Amino acid sequence: MMDRRIFLGLLAAVGAAAPLRWGQALAADPVPAARNVVLVHGLFADGSCWTEVIPRLQAVGLNVTSIQNPLTTLDEAVAATQRVLARQEGPTVLVGHSFAGMIVTEAGVDPKISALVYVAARAPDAGEDYAALAMQYPTPPATAGIVYDGDEGRLSEAAFLRDFAGDLPEARAKVLYAVQEPFHKALLAGRTKQAAWRSKPSFYAVSTQDRTINPDLQRFMAKRMGAETIEVKASHLSLISQPEIIAALILKAAGR
Repeated sequence: MMDRRIFLGLLAAVGAAAPLRWGQALAADPVPAARNVVLVHGLFADGSCWTEVIPRLQAVGLNVTSIQNPLTTLDEAVAATQRVLARQEGPTVLVGHSFAGMIVTEAGVDPKISALVYVAARAPDAGEDYAALAMQYPTPPATAGIVYDGDEGRLSEAAFLRDFAGDLPEARAKVLYAVQEPFHKALLAGRTKQAAWRSKPSFYAVSTQDRTINPDLQRFMAKRMGAETIEVKASHLSLISQPEIIAALILKAAGR
């Protein structure tokens, strides 16, 4: 029989050679308790897209901030997030919807971040070409609805109602369409330099009826990062159509 000291030494050597990502760690490992939640929106939206989720988090005493993503360049979007993170006191859950998964992946290495939550979001690896990754899956219908005015892009009203907010009442979807923030073309060229999900507890909500980011691509990214994953029968806007489910996942990430 192998000597116990030798066995423990081998375990330590293996652990040093191949650090485990969160999803590969023991299920019994506790999620660090958080005091704050920082929410980041993606394309075709602004910070108000979280208004259905925010009160559910505040009701249990969490300090919540919804960032106004400038949608100009990835570096500027990350910097805007870092400024908000600098104001947080104590452990913080960082949440990103859609394109904001890029921001969460980059800014999430901040020592204050106790967990990451991706809501139908991009989740690239460090330096990865997300567009090339997405091309390995069928192109989602919303892509054809993007229109440009010079360097600014937005979704047409038809695409917004059908492919972005398809499970919302039309009147509600039209309000959201009215406040969508145009994005700059330069934003799409950015690549993350770091992948916070490789070292932080990660959670992912897949939207199974998504017509903006392919659901199978979402599943691939969630599995690759070893995230604790749920599937929500929702459009790309699960945070609005099913906020109780999204809030529950964030609360779990916050150790509540």
